[in-house]
Amino acid sequence: MLTTTSNRMASVWDRLDLASAPADGPLAFGDDLSPQTLLGAYRRGLYPFPAETVEHELLNELGYEADVAAGRVHLVDTGRSPFSVAWCSPDPRPLIRTDRWRPARSLRRFLRGSTWTTTLDACFPRVVDLCGRGRSERWLTGTLTASLRRLHECGYAHSVEVWDGDELIGGTFGVRIGRVFSADSQFTLRSGAGKAAVTDLCRRVADAGGTAVDVQRDSEHVRLLGAEPVPRADFLRLLGSSGTLALPTGALPARRLAV
Repeated sequence: MLTTTSNRMASVWDRLDLASAPADGPLAFGDDLSPQTLLGAYRRGLYPFPAETVEHELLNELGYEADVAAGRVHLVDTGRSPFSVAWCSPDPRPLIRTDRWRPARSLRRFLRGSTWTTTLDACFPRVVDLCGRGRSERWLTGTLTASLRRLHECGYAHSVEVWDGDELIGGTFGVRIGRVFSADSQFTLRSGAGKAAVTDLCRRVADAGGTAVDVQRDSEHVRLLGAEPVPRADFLRLLGSSGTLALPTGALPARRLAV
């Protein structure tokens, strides 16, 4: 199992004052993407955004050097490329709250006659790989992917898959923290399959007694999935609530999401 007590980044996350941190943009830079650091960041409401290229890393340094000098953004010099990974915690935070969430009517109508099935953790590495393909921002680097796989092996990271027979057509993945699930990304190879994956994840989290699915960055797409902007302070309180998620396993019919 992973521990954060001996990790050199744990104390850094503890020292970050998110109450006065910028609402937008990075709160810190640091290139340690080890599983322990990653889990510690998620527990404190942060997520990583690695630079895809050296040019992107340079833009980070040039764009935020004044904020680092003023102490508004923390610099963790853990290696030779500290600006290669930005750590973010936007305010407000888009959450799908399980206590008042219901799939959109159009999606329920679409899934009512579906023959698709959904699974949990059937092929986590493949889901992560497909989530990283064909994107303009290649934030799922090899180092980050390796750490996510390790978190999956230790039971912290999970994937949901959508199948049409034996064909994988959609999926999503993320990390569970207490009773909150932080969803990192999704992919779709068939119209509606990505939305079905996120909807299935929300249903599994709700059935396990979870409070919310965090979708990290606000957009029109996540609003259509049912996300609402929540003050960062409220999100952090949810992260600190007691309990854990034992997500339902097994293959389930996607049409049950139409109820």
